[in-house]
Amino acid sequence: MPEPLQIVIAEDNYLVREGVRRLLEDSGRVTVLAGVGTAVELLDAVRRLDPEAVLTDIRMPPTHRMEGIEAAHAIRSAHPTVGVVVLSQHTDEAYALALFENGSSGLGYLLKDRVGDLDDLVHALVEVSTGGSVVDPVIIDALVRRRSRDEADPFAALTPRELDVLREMALGKTNARIEKALFLSSSTVEKHVNAIFTKLSIPETGVNRRVAAVLAFLQRPAGADGQPAR
Repeated sequence: MPEPLQIVIAEDNYLVREGVRRLLEDSGRVTVLAGVGTAVELLDAVRRLDPEAVLTDIRMPPTHRMEGIEAAHAIRSAHPTVGVVVLSQHTDEAYALALFENGSSGLGYLLKDRVGDLDDLVHALVEVSTGGSVVDPVIIDALVRRRSRDEADPFAALTPRELDVLREMALGKTNARIEKALFLSSSTVEKHVNAIFTKLSIPETGVNRRVAAVLAFLQRPAGADGQPAR
């Protein structure tokens, strides 16, 4: 059995913070090195404890705006081996755009509802700790709806089933896990994944194709779909 993943939790609500700590530690797959309530305390804890990953709320004192995102950027800059999952109650894709504005490696954006699904939460923490990226499927849905209003947008060419597969890919799932989640055969999942890569013109080399597919819209320039990026 692998060693538990070492993480730091940042959440200003004490009861929520301790509840998440208990949930993760009871799984036996995560060790919480520290629980803090502000972005300043989070940055200090990362510096002192050198965790493998961080789970942080998006809003914390003093302004309760985007301290979690700002802390994520600071952590990835100063400690590039530390992954960061940002938890938010906001389905507005603008927050995800802000998180991924400088790249997606080692970053995840999940809605707080995901805390109830322990496997998904632990998987996200493991994924970012190894340089991967995770985006909540609800955010992917919001992005797809907005982008697909433009008929020239390649996402408009994806079939409903391909969008289902893309949502699962957004959670960092392998083809095998997608098969189980959607009750599809391995050949069918492979076909849909390849179709997504083809329709989105994702190159075969030099890039993590799964991450590129999930985050293609996030990295497009402002106005690429006829609307300014928010």
